Amino acid sequence: MRTPPKSGLAVSAMLVALTGCGLLGTGGTTSGADADGKVTITLAGPNQWNSSGSSFGPAWEALVDSFEKREPGIEVKTQVLPLDGFSQTITTQLAAGTAPELVFNQPPHKAHEVHALDEELQKPNPYVPGNQRWIDVFRKDYFGPGVSKALSKESGKLEYIPFNLVAIGLFYNKDAFAKAGIDQPPATWEDFRSACTKLKDAGFDPVALDKGGLAAGWTWESVSTQLIDKYFDDWNHFDATGKPGKAPTVTEKSMSKAIKEGTLTTKTPEVAEALKLYKEFFDCGTPNWTGVADGGATVGYRDFVTGRAAMSWGTDFAVEALKTDAKFQLGTMPFPTITKASSPLSSDAPARYGASIGGTSYMIPSTVKDEKYAAAVKFLQYMSSPAIKPWLDATGGLPAVEGVEPSAETAGLLEGEWGKPFRVNALPGGPEGTSFRDVFDGYLLGKRSLDEELTDLAKWWERGIEAGIKKNAWGDEDWAK
Repeated sequence: MRTPPKSGLAVSAMLVALTGCGLLGTGGTTSGADADGKVTITLAGPNQWNSSGSSFGPAWEALVDSFEKREPGIEVKTQVLPLDGFSQTITTQLAAGTAPELVFNQPPHKAHEVHALDEELQKPNPYVPGNQRWIDVFRKDYFGPGVSKALSKESGKLEYIPFNLVAIGLFYNKDAFAKAGIDQPPATWEDFRSACTKLKDAGFDPVALDKGGLAAGWTWESVSTQLIDKYFDDWNHFDATGKPGKAPTVTEKSMSKAIKEGTLTTKTPEVAEALKLYKEFFDCGTPNWTGVADGGATVGYRDFVTGRAAMSWGTDFAVEALKTDAKFQLGTMPFPTITKASSPLSSDAPARYGASIGGTSYMIPSTVKDEKYAAAVKFLQYMSSPAIKPWLDATGGLPAVEGVEPSAETAGLLEGEWGKPFRVNALPGGPEGTSFRDVFDGYLLGKRSLDEELTDLAKWWERGIEAGIKKNAWGDEDWAK
């Protein structure tokens, strides 16, 4: 069944011609120094911070310059690949052995096409004073041999280095809050209700919304996971691999079992309650949101940066653009916690979402050898040291390493319990590939009653369960029959 999207870089896998100038890699079988005695390496990937086709931005260039000053025998070049084709470009280059020395990690590839870094990670990072093992500099909850999400599904090894983390949350206009008499970001749902009233009275749309699917997914996830947290033990039947056991977060398979066996239905009280609060959030948003252009990494971008709306869903990758376009002080905050004061069905479980390593990460193709390999490793080590702090501050990036604090603008995305993953997967929408807007728009827009939405949702769940059982080959298990 389809669950709301986690944050990360959304890309298209359109084909890109590799014969054109500037798209072929510089790595291949090259392994030594250039004619001038320098070792030149190239880093190739998409631009996640601005619209430039030639640079990741001034902060990135300054970071590269600082590395080159530290390592005068190494030159680092940046190759910006188009968003609509970088995945196919890198996949093809890796298969052909023509990829440059450092490539973005998300494109599909085979394990043998890149260097496993497990052995390197057991050696000291020379850019971190006192470090004995490079692996120890990372935040262990997000990256390391014990984090399944960080491992290659094919080899089970660590094959890339994260430069940052990715997280979502609510951005807010500090000036609008001050004008509305709101002293602190709303921490609870009651606070949120009060803030919405004050912001409307002060002439603001409380929340920026648009016709994209991010707000629909992230809001449903944030509301429903809080209300059903109480069922963590009751529904937790399978571990992360799908075998009988427990998982840190109740898995899709466990949720499917609960629905198939009737333990969880749309008549479960928390489902209707989640829908009510979900609609309440949207009722605090841009009135004509279905006609507002998709804002990308920041929901309702134009309404938010122009000051019309006071809050907006977004990711840390949106910060550089927001700091350029918004003419107000910017802050971030977790989604508000639904307490018993807000809903009798609350278990007072805090709002959680969690950061992840789905941000900026790079790996070394297996064709890179000798001096170029050593230079690429050094750059990855530098990118996991305190030296990255100015770049993270400029871009709003969240640190993947210990001892580096997040920037002031994005600190709220990791604040308290919000920075930890939720314990129960969100209540589902429809089958995989179904838009959350298809499932919920009629209700959110007031065109369907709550009872009608619950009836329709039961049908969506039934279709989604059967599709999930078939896709994941669970049909032979007793619960799925």
